[in-house]
Amino acid sequence: MGYLFKTAFKSGKFRFGFIMLCFILLIVTLFPLFVKTDPLSMDGGLFERPNVREYMGAKKAETQGMTPEEDLVAADIMAQFGLSAVQKELPKSLHVLGTDNFGRDTLAELVAATKTSLIIGMLAGIIATIIGLSIGLLAGYIGGMIDNLLSTVTNIFIVIPSFVILILVSVSINSRNFVTTAIVIGITSWPWTARSVRAQTTSLRNRDHVNLSKLSGHSLPRIIIRDILPYLGSYVMMAFILQVASGILSEASLSMLGLGPQNVASLGLMMSWAMTFSALPVGAWWAFLPVVLVIALVTFSLNLINSGLDQIFNPQIRS
Repeated sequence: MGYLFKTAFKSGKFRFGFIMLCFILLIVTLFPLFVKTDPLSMDGGLFERPNVREYMGAKKAETQGMTPEEDLVAADIMAQFGLSAVQKELPKSLHVLGTDNFGRDTLAELVAATKTSLIIGMLAGIIATIIGLSIGLLAGYIGGMIDNLLSTVTNIFIVIPSFVILILVSVSINSRNFVTTAIVIGITSWPWTARSVRAQTTSLRNRDHVNLSKLSGHSLPRIIIRDILPYLGSYVMMAFILQVASGILSEASLSMLGLGPQNVASLGLMMSWAMTFSALPVGAWWAFLPVVLVIALVTFSLNLINSGLDQIFNPQIRS
């Protein structure tokens, strides 16, 4: 694995995507340690604008302005002339990216939502890769009736749009959290991985080292794990990365339809709230634009990593 990673780092695309993804993960990990704001606490107004300038001005006025006693004296003097001081309401809390339709801090909510969507993508990618890899290895190595049966099941899942299956399964689940959402996405996203692994396994099963293992009397699991799987390592890694990116986008699509995880912030759910409460018509760009940028950056970095791996390990591209 260390040699594989060292080889992949020779690609500029891989380096750029990997650094970008690590930066996002670093923010998601460190932000809650320094900012204790509850991402679901409603401590602001409806679609309150970013108030960095106003908040800093209020802090400056507190340190350089008059004391409360001096304010009272000034108010008494102005009252003698029939005047009253106009008190401007100062921001109580700092909202770097404003608040959403529920008055929740958008920045804290965005960090928590990014973490949730990344976890969903990772879990969905692991599940889809394991299922696709297992079916592809068995179908490609055993062949015969097993191959025909597994290939038929795979083709059925490919013919039926996976998003339709994803919607149907999600609708049938009453209580959805991020784990169940990841499982549903994972069990509907494996067919293309299975098909590709099957094709490569079919070309490997008659290699000399595999035939030698057969003659030596080694068991089926040992032959698949030790003699075939290592040759698929780079492809499995690339398939997993694509599955993670696909899982994040699938969660966003499901949440936009109201079928995503409940009682937790996610990128798709933030987009759904912004759309439902008309953030775009009222000009509340901070409620949806940062979410779109985060989704784009995460998926772009994952695709760059995958493209860099393909650039290194694909003989046709490398040549």
